[in-house]
Amino acid sequence: MKPTLAASQLRGSLTQYLTTTYALADEDTRLALERFLGDPETGIFRGPYLRIRTPFHPAGDEWRAALEWLPSFTPWRHQAKAWERLSTYKGAAEPTLVTTGTGSGKTESFLIPVLDHCRRQKALGRRGVKAVLLYPMNALATDQAGRIGEYLAQPELAQVTAGLYIGDKPDTDFRRVMTRRAASGSSAPRSPRWPPPRSPRGLDATLPRPRRRPGDRVPAAAAARPRG
Repeated sequence: MKPTLAASQLRGSLTQYLTTTYALADEDTRLALERFLGDPETGIFRGPYLRIRTPFHPAGDEWRAALEWLPSFTPWRHQAKAWERLSTYKGAAEPTLVTTGTGSGKTESFLIPVLDHCRRQKALGRRGVKAVLLYPMNALATDQAGRIGEYLAQPELAQVTAGLYIGDKPDTDFRRVMTRRAASGSSAPRSPRWPPPRSPRGLDATLPRPRRRPGDRVPAAAAARPRG
């Protein structure tokens, strides 16, 4: 596909659609609409624009010192810097903010040190929730659960478990990520290990419990439970 030709064809099709949809009887108004749609300077269309992005810089070999468990790929420089700050291998993690472009590996910037931490804590026999990942949309959380499951399928992370809670039954079943049944009577399987137990001595975060608000529907089983 040639971007310039595709943009020209799209512009022509959209212009034809708009002029046909708004079939104006007044000649002056019709000409004004055509000028608005087709004028190269003041019209509705701009571009096409070409975005040129310089390649990301790969990290040097020193990135391996920040982690105990190493992924199978060489990170970008910004990922390695994030791992160095977020890793708990040789000390406490530091607050970190990663801002970079789409497709630059922001998920791996925080996920790799989180998995490394969970693996190390599991090897020490420390149970409970070690990290909580928050996402603004259920679809994004479900997509990320699939990526996490791919990492957990590796033999080195076989003892690490993960759970997905979105308040509803996800459309996708995950082999390595447990899901929680949203309501009584749901057909979704519920693992006896989900929700997981609290971490000992209260050192780690636990999943937030949704609070019931006035007007919320109560499952039939809960409503019929005697109170005393």
